[in-house]
Amino acid sequence: MGLAYNVFIVAFSSLGIGIISTVITFPAFVSFVGDPGSYPSLSGAVVSTFTGGCFFGTATAGWYFGAALALWGCAMQAGANNFACMLTGRIVAGLAIGTCNIISMTVPLYNTEIAPPNIRGFIVGLAQQMIGIGFIAANWVGYGCQYLNSNTSWRLALGLQLVPALLLLVGIQFLPFSPALAVVQKLRSGNSQEANYVAVGEFLEMKAAIQMEHAERSRTLSDLWATRSMLRRTLVAVGVQVFGQFSGINVINYFGPSMYTALGLSHGQSLLVQGIYGAVGPVANFLFITLLIDTVGRKKLLVFGAGSFVVTYSILTAIVALFPPDQSHNSAAQRAGIAMIFMTSIFYSLSFGPVSWVLASEVFPTRTRSIGTSVATCANWAFNVLFSQSLYTANLAISSIGWKYYLVFICLNALDFTIIVFFFPETKVLGTSLERMARVFGDEVDVRKTLDVVTDCGDGKENHSA
Repeated sequence: MGLAYNVFIVAFSSLGIGIISTVITFPAFVSFVGDPGSYPSLSGAVVSTFTGGCFFGTATAGWYFGAALALWGCAMQAGANNFACMLTGRIVAGLAIGTCNIISMTVPLYNTEIAPPNIRGFIVGLAQQMIGIGFIAANWVGYGCQYLNSNTSWRLALGLQLVPALLLLVGIQFLPFSPALAVVQKLRSGNSQEANYVAVGEFLEMKAAIQMEHAERSRTLSDLWATRSMLRRTLVAVGVQVFGQFSGINVINYFGPSMYTALGLSHGQSLLVQGIYGAVGPVANFLFITLLIDTVGRKKLLVFGAGSFVVTYSILTAIVALFPPDQSHNSAAQRAGIAMIFMTSIFYSLSFGPVSWVLASEVFPTRTRSIGTSVATCANWAFNVLFSQSLYTANLAISSIGWKYYLVFICLNALDFTIIVFFFPETKVLGTSLERMARVFGDEVDVRKTLDVVTDCGDGKENHSA
């Protein structure tokens, strides 16, 4: 029952929204924007204003505020009577996602705290799984709405975002207020003396950690580079988030239909393939978080992912360069190009997708974990905006320079592959020992304080058993 409850909390708290990749391809939406000549740039603005809002939203994490903002932003998009109102709605919705969703600091930290240590990777990865499921629903909603021939097509697709936002706002009332309260509730409902003993032990450890956190918690950004070892921790956390954007996965998520059109597919075929594509990543992610993430080292998976991206983008670049869609109708090359995009999604779900969130939080000591995770998340969204709007816009780049756009991702992933191999530590093998983690980053460990905490926790357990 405890595992099922943890899974439910994580799945529900990670509810998200995503629909724009299909909406920007609708003819009715192009007519609504009203400037066909500048549409590639304007559609890029529709995407990047959302991600920009997410960047600023990460600094004000909180579910209630975020869920309310999501309702407001989604309503503005669905009811927009001009393009300016649409962009404003996108910014507000971005603030909401940055504030309360998985890409923010709230949900990863909350999920990390409620998760039993032996399945922490699975629990944190499950949040990524729910984002994937959200993309599946969004892609198929978009595929169905394309058959509506009026503004109803994009208004209905955007309006349906209100459903998960409302569910999150209502469902928050039923989540534990804090991990400590969840432990107390589990203690009260324990069915055996052993279960009660385990619960008390968890509670005492949590109490000691909270006391240390209040005594030492950092509230200034400068603490993230105050020492050489802390600077290295910060660079690793920020780096793994930025390198996740180097994978190009969000460019595919946002502009996938445009990429498939560049490979020679029709508009309807592109939306169909995008719908199928959306299901591939979550399936791979689920198998990964249930079978591998808590048994395989973090660094090995990141090295595998970065190397795989170099290979898939290299093949995709060669296909588009040798068989230009406007000059060649080679169906085998077309299918191979689509396969490379699908493989990129699979490799991302087996590496950076779930691992980046686990690594970004576990490299920091308790006193800087909150502010450090926030900074790393902001870096994630900053580069998300960069790639969404890069080369004037990603949409314009895909349609105008073709295969040369993918060279960017080949070079970037080759760079992060090298950096990960030579400069990233392996954290999984360190277990939960703060002393061993500190040794890797060159910290000085306060042994007396550590022993005091362990002694306090041990005394509490003994008093309870007596």
